[in-house]
Amino acid sequence: MPIKLPSSSLPAYDVLSREGVSVMSERQAARQDIRPLRIGLLNLMPKKIQTENQFARLIGATPLQIELSLIRMSEHQTKTTAAEHMAEFYRPFQEVKGEKFDGLIITGAPIEHLEFTDVTYWDELVEVMNWTQTNVHSTFGVCWGGMAMINHFHGVQKHLLDHKLFGCFRHTNLAPASPYLRGFSDEFVIPVSRWTEMKQAEIDAADGLTTLLGSEKAGPCLVEDRAHRALYIFNHFEYDSGTLKEEYDRDIAAGTPINVPDNYYPDDDPSRPPMNRWRSHAHLLYGNWINEIYQTTHFDMELIGA
Repeated sequence: MPIKLPSSSLPAYDVLSREGVSVMSERQAARQDIRPLRIGLLNLMPKKIQTENQFARLIGATPLQIELSLIRMSEHQTKTTAAEHMAEFYRPFQEVKGEKFDGLIITGAPIEHLEFTDVTYWDELVEVMNWTQTNVHSTFGVCWGGMAMINHFHGVQKHLLDHKLFGCFRHTNLAPASPYLRGFSDEFVIPVSRWTEMKQAEIDAADGLTTLLGSEKAGPCLVEDRAHRALYIFNHFEYDSGTLKEEYDRDIAAGTPINVPDNYYPDDDPSRPPMNRWRSHAHLLYGNWINEIYQTTHFDMELIGA
């Protein structure tokens, strides 16, 4: 089944169509006698369009009809995406908070160095996280978004690193029987790009959390929080093949000290094009998440969160 995007003029519509991802218009969706899954994307990343493409690509590859809604923080104004794009395709949280969603993705944000309470939109994000318990069937917090959620619901702290954890790190499947890890290999690589970490001992000390994926070098990666119907992932399965390269080139151009991303370029040579070795597992994870939502959500959306 296709993914129904907010508009055929959204840049992701053409990008995904060229890649062979099935997308559909509002008129096409209305002809199908099926309730699409409503998935919200609360996009906190500065490169909004790139992030839209990345997540739409993953959730649009399932056999189910998905209706993607783009959401922004109500008062925060982005400086890196055209105002016209935001006005046309995004709705502020305060406008959508009376609605119900089958799923919500809360993205990362490049604000790791700040204390959570120092983030300008923290109070509204707390409102969003509490709102997920009554209006969202399943929530997926990604990188800083996942750290914010696990901190809010469980008090688990993020810790600053003395260097950026940057590259493609080998991870282990710690819960092969989990429905979210159907089809996963025992080991695989995931892109990592962060200045903070979550400590496994602190996650273990919190009630109701189960670590599904982890790494000796990069620490815990994917955590399930059943009581809050949530998953928290601290790394970036959604990244494109060249995303780490863009970050590396940006830092080099700005004179920012940065290591060559580990295990990313062939022979760690930045002059050679990187190879994507995580794409299949990215599709597995988000496909499994969408499938679990489909299997467990209410047909009557008014019952979500009841």
